[in-house]
Amino acid sequence: MDFHLDLIMQTLADFLLPMARVSGVFMIMAGLGTRNVPMRIRIVLIVALTVMIMPVIPPVPNPDLMSFRMVLQVMQQVTLGFAIGFMTLIFVNTFIIAGQVLATQSGLAFASMVDPASGVSVPAIGQFYLILATLLFFIFDGHLITIQMLVLSFDTLPITDAWWSRLQIWQLIEFAGWMFATALSITLAPIIAMLVVNLSFGIMTRAAPQLNIFAIGFPITMLSGLLILWLTLDTFLIHYGIQWQLTLDYSCRIIGC
Repeated sequence: MDFHLDLIMQTLADFLLPMARVSGVFMIMAGLGTRNVPMRIRIVLIVALTVMIMPVIPPVPNPDLMSFRMVLQVMQQVTLGFAIGFMTLIFVNTFIIAGQVLATQSGLAFASMVDPASGVSVPAIGQFYLILATLLFFIFDGHLITIQMLVLSFDTLPITDAWWSRLQIWQLIEFAGWMFATALSITLAPIIAMLVVNLSFGIMTRAAPQLNIFAIGFPITMLSGLLILWLTLDTFLIHYGIQWQLTLDYSCRIIGC
């Protein structure tokens, strides 16, 4: 059986370019793109999903694997995949920032641990919020919805030389700004509660100057922080739902669905 060079180039291009976009998603996506997931598992998932996607997308026009145009298309598809996976990464990092702010305000920032996903040292409360957000991400099928967004992007953003509009790029930047606004809204109630605690210590210092406020204030502040964390934990799911819906809205705007 003879295989023409054009047929081989077309088949390789039809596999290479979708795999580049899928690889971009799985290399940075929350939960699956972390350092905890072995690279072999990610490669198997990338190849399996690419093989399933190949039959339902149109062939790549003018495939030429040895051209500079093909290199640009591969970089374009990887960037598109990174953008889709980056949305989920921003979503998870929202709760890490919220935990870091709460730890700083309550004096619990000294309790830090190495995040196995990123390899950097983060406060224990931030790691606790990260674990909660990641578990809820898998419980509510966030990984499946992300893969669905990826498959849908091949219809809205086909494999051509076309690129994002300026509005879609701005939507990605705007959503990154929402990460800090949402983290502040999550920690707003604990921050106000800790402000009341610190204000009470200030009143005690003015009423009784001989009281060694530095000796008793620090442990009481940490205990108050843990108590406030426990009392405000029931609102975590509410903020999670709001931020996840915002993530889906901005993801749809970016891929054009």
